[in-house]
Amino acid sequence: MKNTIQAILGQTKGDRWIWLIVILLSVISALAVYSSTGTLAYKRGVGAESILVKHLAMIFGGIALMYISHKLDYRYYSGISKILMMVTIPLLLYTLLFGNHVNDASRWIAIPGTGLTFQTSDLAKLSLITFLARSLSRKQENIKDVKESFLPIMGSVCVVFILIALANLSTALMLFGVSVLLLIIGRISIKQIAVVCLAGAVLLAGVIFLGPRRKTYASRIQTFMHPSKVDRDKSFQSDHAKIAIATGGIFGKGPGNSTERNYLPHPYSDFIYATIIEEYGLIGGFALVVIYLFLLYRCIKIVTKAPKAFGALLAAGLSFSLTIQAFANMAVAVGLGPVTGVPLPLVSMGGTSILFTSVAFGIILSVSRHIDEYEDNRKVVVGEIREKEVAA
Repeated sequence: MKNTIQAILGQTKGDRWIWLIVILLSVISALAVYSSTGTLAYKRGVGAESILVKHLAMIFGGIALMYISHKLDYRYYSGISKILMMVTIPLLLYTLLFGNHVNDASRWIAIPGTGLTFQTSDLAKLSLITFLARSLSRKQENIKDVKESFLPIMGSVCVVFILIALANLSTALMLFGVSVLLLIIGRISIKQIAVVCLAGAVLLAGVIFLGPRRKTYASRIQTFMHPSKVDRDKSFQSDHAKIAIATGGIFGKGPGNSTERNYLPHPYSDFIYATIIEEYGLIGGFALVVIYLFLLYRCIKIVTKAPKAFGALLAAGLSFSLTIQAFANMAVAVGLGPVTGVPLPLVSMGGTSILFTSVAFGIILSVSRHIDEYEDNRKVVVGEIREKEVAA
């Protein structure tokens, strides 16, 4: 058994702390999802164990994808990003026109022959971030050139933003924010970034006031800004999330003892953080915040050590995307933002979203693995030089 564990550990490279974070989040996810899917299981006429088994299958599938992704040299993702972008934009268009409609939003498409669906925005996040990292790293010599650098980069950001925003505004805004952070790191001028932000604001206004979901956005903003002046049905989710947090106290009710899971529409996905606080208290909620902050810290260390611009930008973009999404989900649960459909990375029961999140972790670990190999080779070279100097 010991030899087997050592063999497995020998095959996993990169930042060990990130591997530990993934394991911790997976365990938390299994416990929270099992506890919060009783009502869902009853509606489907199945046992909660069967839902847990499917969720665990996704978790293990995600870990397998993460392992494969981290074994692939991160530099290959530069070429892959071009293919991903060519696939992503038609898929986003197809989703808007022919995707599955849920709550007046077309975000999902079915995977033929599997019975599964996935959000094309999950693929779009991965595609745009890798493509931006590639573009910014390749154009560093003429990064201030408007025609050669700025317009192609801005075009890719705005096209993906508008295609996602029409059906999933919260995800589009987060991805836009990550893109702006990458532009800043990639040395795009402040004036050009201001133009990007202005263009984003114009597109945002168009989606909110003219888009197909304008009534939904107006209702959610009104509910968040003036909860006492709206119909209680509209604030139902946020009200019960607040009750879950308030009744959880400092130490919580204990695993499996949540009561608000029976009232919250999505206690296993959008509001899983409220369920966790109800069962594990403020201590459990704070621990989860610390885990995501520590993840960001480890990723920043990878960014600062990366010897190449592409690796640094890739790790930065993916880590910002994961942590911003995590804190957006937690902010909604505690009432600091309007209700959105953003899952908690690697914790929410999200099906294929877990797989895409795992690939993002794998790419970050691939960059980390390359850094370790680079530093090991550098130590060997330095050692050989010193040996020659001593011999001379």
